[in-house]
Amino acid sequence: MAKVTLEQWRMLRAVVEHGGFAQAASAIHKSPSSINHAIHRMESLLGVPLLEVKGRKAHLTGAGSVLLRRAERILESVQNLEALADNLSVGLETEVVIAIDQAFPERILSQVLTAFSQRYPVTRVELHETVLSGTEELISDGKADLGITPCSLSGRLGEFLMNIDFIAVARPDHPLHHSTVLTESDLEPYRQIVVRDSSSKHSINVGWLGAQERWTASNLHTSVAWVVQGLGYAWLPLSAISTYLENGSLKPLPLLVGAKRSMDFQLYHADIDKTGEATQYLAELIIKGCDQKSTLLLPKL
Repeated sequence: MAKVTLEQWRMLRAVVEHGGFAQAASAIHKSPSSINHAIHRMESLLGVPLLEVKGRKAHLTGAGSVLLRRAERILESVQNLEALADNLSVGLETEVVIAIDQAFPERILSQVLTAFSQRYPVTRVELHETVLSGTEELISDGKADLGITPCSLSGRLGEFLMNIDFIAVARPDHPLHHSTVLTESDLEPYRQIVVRDSSSKHSINVGWLGAQERWTASNLHTSVAWVVQGLGYAWLPLSAISTYLENGSLKPLPLLVGAKRSMDFQLYHADIDKTGEATQYLAELIIKGCDQKSTLLLPKL
């Protein structure tokens, strides 16, 4: 049996946050005398002083600071537990699984997940970062609730999100930049950097030109790093390399044709008829976040 109750820890926290017994009493709707009694009782049970009054404000003692810091974790866990119980009582999902192609802009994803976490703080998000048909595999196998991919999913309708440009680039000192105009045959002697399809069932190659040398990465960030290091050339999403283009670390290749490729990214539901409230809200945030005419407003905490 615990010596001190959660309510007593909440009272102590309120006194510290609001600077005194009277202020805390007003904030948590308790009488000053009941808070005073509760904290004196805590000190008696724990055997250490928790508060000391300096001027007109109550401050934690050294021991009080250590104990309250530990208690804060417990209080937060209890709040999350209670919120989870509320979600379960109304049938809200405890977890949303989403598969997103690595070329999808990180800035948009970060904004979307921030807004989602504020609306559903105890709903877990499991993110699978995929390449090409990897999203299709997870959606088809029922391992993801939502998927974002540039690949069309057979037998499924997707929601158009945005068009993403892939630019052929290399370091400014790469030999390919010695020419003012390049054709496909000019690329053949040089190493091309590609990203491996993350699907384990039907891997596809998009963009490989059959170069004599090819290095394959499983992660987009690795492929970008290799190109920045001068290890080869690649078609990379503009959203992932804009900073490198601006600071001169990368330079577009002067290709006569094919210097830019565009891919339409779409949002897919695993089963839209069974989509829960939290999953649907996340889908709406993604759609809104990709709308250039719309501003994704984060809910107030």
